[in-house]
Amino acid sequence: MLDFFTIFSKGGLVLWCFQGVSDSCTGPVNALIRSVLLQERGGNNSFTHEALTLKYKLDNQFELVFVVGFQKILTLTYVDKLIDDVHRLFRDKYRTEIQQQSALSLLNGTFDFQDDFLRLLREAEETSKIRAPTTMKKFEDSEKAKKPVRSMIETRGEKPKEKAKNSKKNKGAKKESSDGPLVTNKAVPAEKSGLPVGPENGVELSKEELIRRKREEFIQKHGRGMEKSSKSMKSDAPKEKGKKAPRVWALGGCANKEVLDYSTPTTNGAPEVAPPEDINLIRGSGPGGQLQDLDCSSSDDEGAAQNATKPSATKGTLGGMFGMLKGLVGSKSLSRADMESVLDKMRDHLIAKNVAADIAVQLCESVANKLEGKVMGTFSTVTSTVKQALQESLVQILQPQRRVDMLRDIMDAQRHQRPYVVTFCGVNGVGKSTNLAKISFWLLENGFSVLIAACDTFRAGAVEQLRTHTRRLSALHPPESHGGRTMVQLFEKGYGKDAAGIAMEAIAFARNQGFDVVLVDTAGRMQDNAPLMTALAKLITVNTPDLVLFVGEALVGNEAVDQLVKFNRALADHSMAQTPRLIDGIVLTKFDTIDDKVGAAISMTYITSKPIVFVGTGQTYCDLRSLNAKAVVAALMKA
Repeated sequence: MLDFFTIFSKGGLVLWCFQGVSDSCTGPVNALIRSVLLQERGGNNSFTHEALTLKYKLDNQFELVFVVGFQKILTLTYVDKLIDDVHRLFRDKYRTEIQQQSALSLLNGTFDFQDDFLRLLREAEETSKIRAPTTMKKFEDSEKAKKPVRSMIETRGEKPKEKAKNSKKNKGAKKESSDGPLVTNKAVPAEKSGLPVGPENGVELSKEELIRRKREEFIQKHGRGMEKSSKSMKSDAPKEKGKKAPRVWALGGCANKEVLDYSTPTTNGAPEVAPPEDINLIRGSGPGGQLQDLDCSSSDDEGAAQNATKPSATKGTLGGMFGMLKGLVGSKSLSRADMESVLDKMRDHLIAKNVAADIAVQLCESVANKLEGKVMGTFSTVTSTVKQALQESLVQILQPQRRVDMLRDIMDAQRHQRPYVVTFCGVNGVGKSTNLAKISFWLLENGFSVLIAACDTFRAGAVEQLRTHTRRLSALHPPESHGGRTMVQLFEKGYGKDAAGIAMEAIAFARNQGFDVVLVDTAGRMQDNAPLMTALAKLITVNTPDLVLFVGEALVGNEAVDQLVKFNRALADHSMAQTPRLIDGIVLTKFDTIDDKVGAAISMTYITSKPIVFVGTGQTYCDLRSLNAKAVVAALMKA
């Protein structure tokens, strides 16, 4: 039983609607528009919203959307056929009204489609009932039952008879092919056959033809031997043995051993304190309080652009004209067959750029659904159209529905006289502590005080690492520069303690001391470790942070999808709250190590619909960027 069936234009005008069991279809359809159609996630033609399953079909030629909704516990086999039949009949019946493509004509048009829809629904339900259920195949009907039992018995050390016969036949065929040409039943001319040529066979040849025949037979007999001898002569060539003399570099040698000594200088057994100018080296260059956009361009791109601007002298005028006109569609609607080869190349290109394979397939499928049936211009190529549609989809994916503005949220928390709490989570070794220090520096540059909570009580050296970062950040922002106010402080309770309890005490301490932001560092954990994921869900549920950031590295491909899906699933499964708290944003680290293979950003954003808040691009505190969607997509589409 259907809940509803609606037909509306891509401009938002509802042309016709059928109400079944459900009272209203507004909520599910709006969720479909927000989460799928506007976010370019049309790779799958189904969408689940609460207790309903929505299936939809796009008509790109007339800019229409057909949506049917039913309970997800039901298995309705006729829904796909019903959508196709309704789409075909509605388009053919109201073609003139739809082709005018104006909102006023659609509003004034009368789409009396109720009787036709009920007829199609009745036919679809009847065809699903008429279809006979599939019966299981009996053993008597199988090929195995026709064989005798003796033929299926195999003893150890003996090959089956069929395999032995086949191997003997293959060996005999190989011998025949090596000794001479195979004899066939087909009639072969006398000259091409291997039979002797002479008057006894009824064929008389001249003296010149006999000489040519003898020469060909001689080449056939001795040609292989000559080739083998030439190969053996090449293989017998003496090889140079012995190790070559090592290369001596101009700047080599061990004269300056003291230059390689990076140990800490000591004075009377105590380490020297680094001067302020050495501490400033870790700050980096650039404005720390302002996040710069991510730049994915490189010197190779500039050189390629310069080479592209130079005209090629080898190409002729006619070749350039035919190359320009090649692949033009010419005012016709696109079909799947037209886009198949281009989409295959695009999919392989995305996978090569580190996009997860499943997501690359879904992206290409979404582009195909978006362009199928769309009428092309006269001078538009399939490749350029598909590439442009894919670029628009990627930019839309990298700009999700909710944007995280930390500075605005922190100022809002200040008005309510409470600290703004951020929790960092992720797998081992992705750079959570390092990027936490970078974000701390960014917040300090914007005038906010920061309390760092050391809740990684598992990894050896985790607290000492944060203590070092706190000391260096305090040197960059001493209390003397802020009227005696401590701008950054570490809250730690050592190792082996409950992380959720430490975070709770840190938040209470920050509220009492007047800190603006609390950054909670957690232990790295694999997504399959159930006890550690339960502890993380407990920490988030008990302390209810304002922002949960997942820290992932840009080097991963398919692993990014697995990490994010299982982290979100574990947080939902192990949470004690009725509405579990999931990941709110992503911190993408090690972005300076991947060149133009930026596919991890697409994979992470696509799978979670959450924004990439920060991008780590280096080792200094200033190496923090905001994501530039167009720059990332340009690097992704670069050949």
